[in-house]
Amino acid sequence: MRILLLTQWFDPEPSFKGLLFAQELRRRGHRVSVLTGFPNYPGGKLYPGYRVRAWQRETIDGIEVLRVPLYPSHDRGAAGRVANYLSFALAAAVLGPMLTPEVDVVYVYHPPATVGLAALTFRWLRGVPCVYDVQDLWPDTLLATGMVRGALIPTLVGWWCAAVYRAVDHIVVLSPGFKRRLIERGVPAAKVDVIYNWCDEPDRTVIPPALPAEEKAALAGRFNIVFAGNMGPAQDLDTVLRAARLLAATLPAVQFVLVGGGLDTERLKAIVAAEGATNVIFLPRRPPSAIGAVLAAADVLLVHLRDDPLFAVTIPSKTQAYLAAGRPVLMAVRGDSADLVRQAGAGLACEPGDAGRLVAAVAAFVDLPRDRREAMGRAGRDYYAAQLSLVRGVDHFDRLFAAVAAGAPDGV
Repeated sequence: MRILLLTQWFDPEPSFKGLLFAQELRRRGHRVSVLTGFPNYPGGKLYPGYRVRAWQRETIDGIEVLRVPLYPSHDRGAAGRVANYLSFALAAAVLGPMLTPEVDVVYVYHPPATVGLAALTFRWLRGVPCVYDVQDLWPDTLLATGMVRGALIPTLVGWWCAAVYRAVDHIVVLSPGFKRRLIERGVPAAKVDVIYNWCDEPDRTVIPPALPAEEKAALAGRFNIVFAGNMGPAQDLDTVLRAARLLAATLPAVQFVLVGGGLDTERLKAIVAAEGATNVIFLPRRPPSAIGAVLAAADVLLVHLRDDPLFAVTIPSKTQAYLAAGRPVLMAVRGDSADLVRQAGAGLACEPGDAGRLVAAVAAFVDLPRDRREAMGRAGRDYYAAQLSLVRGVDHFDRLFAAVAAGAPDGV
C-alpha cells in the first residue's frame, strides 16, 4: 500500500508515531511518505539546519518527508500555541493535497485537533480514506491542562472534533477509556479501534551510553524513585515534593529523581533549593537513545498525573517505556493505566494527588524483597513484548489500513 502519515510532529522532534512507525511500515513492503511541519517542538525554536520556507522535501532513512510552514511556538500561553496549530493545519490543508504523492490511505495523528482540517481536505478533495489516531481528547485536554478557560472555546472545539470524527473513515484510540468517551459522544463503536501505543524501542545492536560519573555518584547508595518526562501542570509534581518531605524523616534512603524538563521545572527546582531538600534531584532532559541508562538505574519508576477525570482514561506514553525497561512501576494515576500495570503484574498503583498515599506506596516497595521487585520488572517487560510492542501495534495498523483502503466501513 501507499501510506501517508499526516502529523504536525516528526523526527528529529520527539514523536509517538514518527520515524519508528514509518520504518516498520516500510519494512513490511509499504511505500510511506510523511506530511509534517518544520521541527520546533518542544522548545518552540526551529532546530539547527532548518528555516521556515514555503515547503521543503527531505528523505530521512529512506522515508520521503514534505515539510510545510508553521509558526514555531510552544508557549505557556494559548495565543502562541493556537498560532502554531492553526498555521500548520492551514498549510497542510492547502499544500498537502497538491504536493504529496498519490496514496491509498492517510494516517492522521491527533493532537492537535486542528490537523483534522488537513485530513478533511484529503478526504474531500482527493477521496483518500483517513484513519484518525486520537492521542488526546479535545476539548478535555485543553481544560485539564489549563490552556483555555470558559465555555465558548471548549464548545467550539467539541463541535469541531465531532465533525471530524463523523467525516473520517476510522478512528484509533490509545485506551479503552478513550473508546468509551467517544461512544458516549455519538461515535459508533464499530468505527473505533483500541491500539495501545508502543515506546521508542532502542536499537538492540547499539550500545546505549552509560550514565555520566556525576550522575552515577548521585544515585549510588539510594533507593531511587525515577520520574522521567515532561514536568508541567498535568504531572502535579508538587505532590511528589510533598511526599519527599514526609519521607525524609522516615525513609532517608529514598530519593526522587526527576528527569526531563517542562514548564514547571524551574519552579520545582526553586522549591527544592529553598527547602534544602536532599532527597530530590533533577537530571536534564535527554534523547530516547540515552534515557535507558537512567531507567535501568531506578529501583522504581514513577508515573504521576493530576487527579482529573481525563487522566483516568488515558495511558501516559511513559508507561510503555517503563514496562519495556524491565523495572517495577509505581502508577499514581487512576483508571486505564493503573489497570494496565496491574494486568502486567508490573508494580503497584495509588491514587494521584495524595502525598500520604504516595508515601505509603513507596514504603510498600521498599519493604518488598529485592527479588520480588525484580520479578515485577520482568513481568512488565514480558507484557510489553507480548501486548504493547511496535510489532504488535503495527500488526493491528497493517490490518486496519488494508481494510480501510479496501472500503470496509468498520475497519477490522
